[in-house]
Amino acid sequence: MESTSFSYQKVVAADWVDYNGHMNDAAYALVFSLAVDEFMNHIGLHEGAREMYAYTIFTLETHLCYLLEANEGEQLHLTVQLLDTDDKRLHVFFTMENSRGDKVATSEQMLMGIDTDLGKAAPFPTPVAETIAKIAQEDKQLESPKQVGRTIGIRR
Repeated sequence: MESTSFSYQKVVAADWVDYNGHMNDAAYALVFSLAVDEFMNHIGLHEGAREMYAYTIFTLETHLCYLLEANEGEQLHLTVQLLDTDDKRLHVFFTMENSRGDKVATSEQMLMGIDTDLGKAAPFPTPVAETIAKIAQEDKQLESPKQVGRTIGIRR
């Protein structure tokens, strides 16, 4: 089976660095959002397909974990693991690493397929669903990352 792995690269821009001297929390969210856009392209929902199918993906929920600081000019490498899927939703887990391979941040997200003509949730177009099925088949072999399903709270 041909690999369906996803990879996205980004360099920490100067205007993403805050008064603490490292990438601002909002910039992490921006990079993960840009990675979702690239993942959409990866599964076949590029601009032309979005127009042809009258279909897009919305982010319903996201949970970010900040693990290490990222500094200006630092190369970031993002990958995604498909945790679960149904006919119109994707439960995904993005991992951001630096050039040394250190895990910098993670973003667990629930994505929803949307029929843009109707303005509501709808099943993925068949070619997109087929690509998602291939990714799901590969990713079901992977171990679940330890940040998956975390909740926010003070441990007592």
